[in-house]
Amino acid sequence: MNTVSESIVKDMALAHNGHLKIDWVKEHMPVLNRIRERFEQEKPFAGLKVAISLHLEAKTAYLAKVVQAGGAEVTITGSNPLSTQDDICAALVEDGIRVFAKYNPDPAEYKEHLIKTLETRPDLIIDDGGDLITILHSERRDLLSQVRGGAEETTTGILRLKALEKEGKLEFPMVAVNDAFCKYLFDNRYGTGQSVWDGINRTTNLVVAGKTVVVAGYGWCGKGVAMRAKGLGAKVIVTEIDPIKAVEAYMDGFEVMPMLEAAKHGDYFVTVTGNRDIISKEHFAVMKDGAILSNAGHFDVEVNKVDLNAMSTSSRIVRKDIEEFVLADGRKVYLLAEGRLVNLAAGDGHPAEIMDMTFALQAVSLAYVNEQYQNIGKTVLNVPFELDQMVAQYKLEALNIGIDKLTNEQKSYLESWVE
Repeated sequence: MNTVSESIVKDMALAHNGHLKIDWVKEHMPVLNRIRERFEQEKPFAGLKVAISLHLEAKTAYLAKVVQAGGAEVTITGSNPLSTQDDICAALVEDGIRVFAKYNPDPAEYKEHLIKTLETRPDLIIDDGGDLITILHSERRDLLSQVRGGAEETTTGILRLKALEKEGKLEFPMVAVNDAFCKYLFDNRYGTGQSVWDGINRTTNLVVAGKTVVVAGYGWCGKGVAMRAKGLGAKVIVTEIDPIKAVEAYMDGFEVMPMLEAAKHGDYFVTVTGNRDIISKEHFAVMKDGAILSNAGHFDVEVNKVDLNAMSTSSRIVRKDIEEFVLADGRKVYLLAEGRLVNLAAGDGHPAEIMDMTFALQAVSLAYVNEQYQNIGKTVLNVPFELDQMVAQYKLEALNIGIDKLTNEQKSYLESWVE
């Protein structure tokens, strides 16, 4: 495979800088390094093709190299137009991985890259947001027959998979990596919490302390965003549709109210729901002058850009990744990173140590599907608990942390119904 001639990237001259970035994260991903050692010995993907659609930055690149070390022929594309880093793409091509991706392609190019990735006829898939799966199950069903299964990383992607499964249309097993303990407890909460504010802060260069932050959605990602906002000194308002999560946010010390009321108070807005039209025209109509809007959900539909454009008399880019919209009454609101994932479109995404655990789960889940695909049916399944625990144990060992183990007497006590 001549990856240089077969790939679509911006500029191969950028590869050196991409290698430096990948080398840096590798030094901070001990769990994935351990998985790589296993894969190099066992070659679980020998003779197989793996298609990957993820946010194409250094940590993702290292996951691709780990899968490659397991014997796979790997093809990778982006899962968001603004999160692809061109130097990373060039470096992966030099490392023998086929790449179809550029930063900020137009919609037609973006889709073309996804389709070219699928046209390699993969046996296994790693998806982020469900784009590969959706294309396979709709317009390119001719590419379905060879796929054994795969793994999906995001809440949004799993919602799409479960909708397919409910309709009886899912054609192969997919592991819901997002629902693993080592994913949502750490990646969603600590990773999203830190990386969202990294993206907002580096983009705006404004203080958070003393401001009011509105967080839409109090799932694990929303919990992390709210927690970090509080740590930065902000007052936090949470909006929710789930009464249980709303009570949880209240007991965690945050104000809870509908978005229409919260819109009057917010200085910063962060949507983390996976749904559309969370902030729309009725909310823009009551916002403060200078409100800053951002999204940390997978697709750019949570802040309604159609409404915002329709209500504005003018718009302009005032700073990299900041668009100013002037409303009819003169108020200005600012949208970060085109309403796309602010932590990746305006930052480098989650910290390497966090993605170490998530991508370790992706790698071992892919190996599990490859081993068991004939036995598990066309379904969305959870990461096997023993794999979740294995990743956590590897993480503890990398941190030189020991924990207790049950004695035989303690195990017997827990399994008995008498004292």
